[in-house]
Amino acid sequence: MNAPFASSIPATASPLWKALSAYEVGPVDADLSFTQRLARENGWSLARATCVFEEYRRFLFLAVTAGHPVTPSDAVDQAWHLHLTYTRDYWERLCPDVLGQPLHHGPTKGGRAEGERFFEQYALTLRSYEAAFGPAPADIWPSARQRLNRDPEARRVHPSEALVLPRKWLWVGLSLALIVLLIWRLL
Repeated sequence: MNAPFASSIPATASPLWKALSAYEVGPVDADLSFTQRLARENGWSLARATCVFEEYRRFLFLAVTAGHPVTPSDAVDQAWHLHLTYTRDYWERLCPDVLGQPLHHGPTKGGRAEGERFFEQYALTLRSYEAAFGPAPADIWPSARQRLNRDPEARRVHPSEALVLPRKWLWVGLSLALIVLLIWRLL
């Protein structure tokens, strides 16, 4: 496996990074911008979606420059999946005009060997990220263990179909119910 990205010039000074920094997905006159749609479809704030889009740009940079296959974080993968639905923009603008090459999305085939490969690939992606940009934000780029062992257990739930509460609320609710029950029994 190749070594992580290393260059004599900082990533942010490269022509590719300058092009990616200026790149926006989709038509500029759309009523709903790419980041607004990313926020809406993932239940994120616009600020979070904007940060994820910036990290997606960094992922694209690494995909071209790292010298090894790269694996996105779950949040960055959500941006990539959404971008792939903008097919003309992705294949007719991003790949030829910005990246200078095609970038295909290759999901796992499943199985233990694939899991190990993606684990190593993601860990190497984090090392390449750090070499190019400094430490990755942990809220968007979690450890390889979380990304490939815990994140796949997550389920996307439509808010109109389910009520999702944080676990801590469960304990608060149970505690309150127990207190009410004790008071009721004492009366």
